Amino acid sequence: MTETTYTHSAAPPPGDGAKTRSPEYRLAQNALRGLRHDLFEDAFAYRPLPLRRTDGPFVRRLPGRLRSSAEHLPHAVVGAVALLTLCAGALGSGLPGGNALALLAGLLCAFPVLATLVRPIGAFWLSLAVTPVVAVLSGSGGEWPWMPGAFVCHLAVLIVVALRTRPRTAAWMWVLTAAYAFLSDIVFGGSYYYTNSGPMMVTSAFALLVVSLRHVRHTAQQEVTAQQTVTAQERSRRTLLEERTTIARELHDVVAHHMSVVAIQAEAAPYRVENPPPELERAFATIRENAVAALTELRRVLGVVRAEDYEAPDAPQPTLADLDALLANVRDTGLDVEKVVTGAVRELPQGVELSAYRIVQEALSNSLRHAPGASARVEIGYVLGGLGLRVVNGPAPAPNLLKPSPGAGHGVTGMRERVTMLNGEMTAGPTDDGGYEVAVFLPVASVNEGDA
Repeated sequence: MTETTYTHSAAPPPGDGAKTRSPEYRLAQNALRGLRHDLFEDAFAYRPLPLRRTDGPFVRRLPGRLRSSAEHLPHAVVGAVALLTLCAGALGSGLPGGNALALLAGLLCAFPVLATLVRPIGAFWLSLAVTPVVAVLSGSGGEWPWMPGAFVCHLAVLIVVALRTRPRTAAWMWVLTAAYAFLSDIVFGGSYYYTNSGPMMVTSAFALLVVSLRHVRHTAQQEVTAQQTVTAQERSRRTLLEERTTIARELHDVVAHHMSVVAIQAEAAPYRVENPPPELERAFATIRENAVAALTELRRVLGVVRAEDYEAPDAPQPTLADLDALLANVRDTGLDVEKVVTGAVRELPQGVELSAYRIVQEALSNSLRHAPGASARVEIGYVLGGLGLRVVNGPAPAPNLLKPSPGAGHGVTGMRERVTMLNGEMTAGPTDDGGYEVAVFLPVASVNEGDA
């Protein structure tokens, strides 16, 4: 069953005369407005019962044909209940089995149940209207005001309509059913020695309470799911910002260091030349001024990403030359890692060296967490126009005492951010043998000798 959503138009602002009305009056007015909206406005509107979703935990395990047929399961259940109501109305009316009136009573009891498939609110009114008609057709029965077929019919209609609407509508249907039972017992039930209004009210109250609790639970689950989705998005956005902040800090340290060196060398260069010409002194002074201005602007722009408690590292940032120490440390933790270098090893920009080191470090950390006991291979290729990295690990051995320890899921995000900031390319995914591979290319602009 699927809940049908009703839109409730906002009430017009009260006039000056409504300010003096009591809270009880306004509460009763709102309640009657809800009754009119739920059960009287467009009561016989066409609202077909939607198909059942097939992505549930149980339905999706069924074979293809059964899963497609499960879409019509609610309609089949309602049809089966209508058939049961037909039999109860025809056989429990107290009339001879072959009597046409008995068959008519059964059809009248089954019709409101079938009407819940397309006009749920109208089916409730039809059920109330059918109840006295079936009682009259049954003649001098021993049950009042609900004959057996009408009892099953009205109870089924209440449950189906409550499933398709909301708890407030279910409460109003129960109140109107109680009012009908009271009028039937007091005004029209004098000739009947037994009334089943009590069983009807108790049974329907329990059934509607269960349905209302289901609605509340379903609504709570939807809110929790929506909140979890928002939380996951916020966590991913925060992780992205944190990675960018870390990268910006490191690049800030690298660029700031080089700009400071340029400024110092430009200031000291004229003193290394005996009797330098004035043009040379002015040129070096201009270089120093531009370097200091660029350094100041760089600190002003990138300095906002520093946390208040962040301190610049005293030691130099790691490069690919420090990769052997990293691999030795990783081997001590139990990961069998191999390093392969191709191409002519050369010095790269410090930002590229630092990012390459961090990418290899994070990829090996992921191998330790997700595939303990596996072997890994680090390939570094110095090619024309850039640096290629490939870190691949095999699957974890089957009989393994060490269990995977999943991390926060931010490692690949950080690697992609580093590659993106250097205008590189990266692919990451599982391999055919069950392992995992990270492939990165970091472009490096070539410097011509004439430009040096």
